[in-house]
Amino acid sequence: MIPLVYDQINHWGKDDEFFLALLKGLDVKMVADLGCGTGRWTMHLAQKGYEITAIDPNAEAIEVARAKDDASRVTWIIGDSTKLQTNAYDAVIMTANVAQVFLTDESWEQTVSDVYRSLKAGGHYIFDTRNPLAKAWEEWEKDTAPELAQNMETGEPLEIHTQYEGFEGDIFTFYETVKHAGTGEVLIHEKMQIRFRKREELTDSLIKAGFKQVTTYGDWEFKQASPENKSFIFHCIK
Repeated sequence: MIPLVYDQINHWGKDDEFFLALLKGLDVKMVADLGCGTGRWTMHLAQKGYEITAIDPNAEAIEVARAKDDASRVTWIIGDSTKLQTNAYDAVIMTANVAQVFLTDESWEQTVSDVYRSLKAGGHYIFDTRNPLAKAWEEWEKDTAPELAQNMETGEPLEIHTQYEGFEGDIFTFYETVKHAGTGEVLIHEKMQIRFRKREELTDSLIKAGFKQVTTYGDWEFKQASPENKSFIFHCIK
């Protein structure tokens, strides 16, 4: 994630509507947005009246979030899942495929354990992830056109270029480069890595952590997930 351009190239979509609808159907008030990034989705929760704690390890992203209108409604924390309070939340949510940034088994298991610890009895853990069987990277690699944005401070036009390195095991590596559109000057160049875990692997880790109920939806519909889905949405109850 590059905070400078993240909000400009990630727009409100079907996934956001699904998460809001899922939350609306639950009796929750205290919510933690884990991996909140720039707070793009967090602020919608705050405006809906939820009491929000938003956590992300990227200090620059939290700085962007804190500058938004009504950001004072949210408790912003720089950190990871260890910052979650114990027995404090009705729901913990990770959107935008944040679950895929945990590259090792240890980091994923630690996150799931921290989330379980932080939830009240009957609390909800909700997150999405891409189905590796759908091979989303094949579509990504076909699109070579840069995304367009602008420097919010200067108004200068920017281009975001993505280069794909590919897989080592189930970890996919790619690079994002932000350039000045007029001069080609490279402003930011970052290496990104995500892990594609199988649905069964994720389910087993959640049950092992203690969640008594794990439901998996597919492709932003309230229907049981199938191997053909591109995205899985996990809803786990403590």
